[in-house]
Amino acid sequence: MNRLIKPFMHALIAVGLLTGAAQADNTGDATMVVMETSHGDITLEFFPDEAPITVENFLRYVDDGFFDGTIFHRVIPGFVIQGGGFDADMQQQQTRDPIKNEADNGLKNERGMLSMARTQQVDSATSQFFINLADNAFLDHGERDFGYAVFARVSEGMDVIDRIAAQPTGSHGMHRDVPTEPIVVHKAYRK
Repeated sequence: MNRLIKPFMHALIAVGLLTGAAQADNTGDATMVVMETSHGDITLEFFPDEAPITVENFLRYVDDGFFDGTIFHRVIPGFVIQGGGFDADMQQQQTRDPIKNEADNGLKNERGMLSMARTQQVDSATSQFFINLADNAFLDHGERDFGYAVFARVSEGMDVIDRIAAQPTGSHGMHRDVPTEPIVVHKAYRK
């Protein structure tokens, strides 16, 4: 991605992005979540050692059924797909308080990794998350910016993510890159 596009893409992520999570599994086994979407199932694996606050937050939203009926409301091919904040009518969902940004945890915004979305305020993530479609190193923690906290990865279903990324998009009110047909998370649950 050239130098002119990077600041633009960073601004897209920064504008209106929020985050979410829940309680980590203490069994020692990897915590997995399945998201059943209108385009297929996605299985997520979490990094509770590197991002304990973020993982706990996200899993709490999962356990509360918060993501059920939400949509992937932003799709930017070659960059990210974003969800966790709006329903199919583009009504923003009520969230809990923001969490601390754990972007300095050593994990990278690489293809298939999940990160918390946020506003320009470093510690503003609530329930919204994005899935990287490419290696987006400029979103990592660094001198330029605190970055976006990576907390999970897609362990199964990157083909579903790529199908979602290929959907046509348009504008909906002040929101851009919104899929023209809602891409719904029917249910999210621990596996």
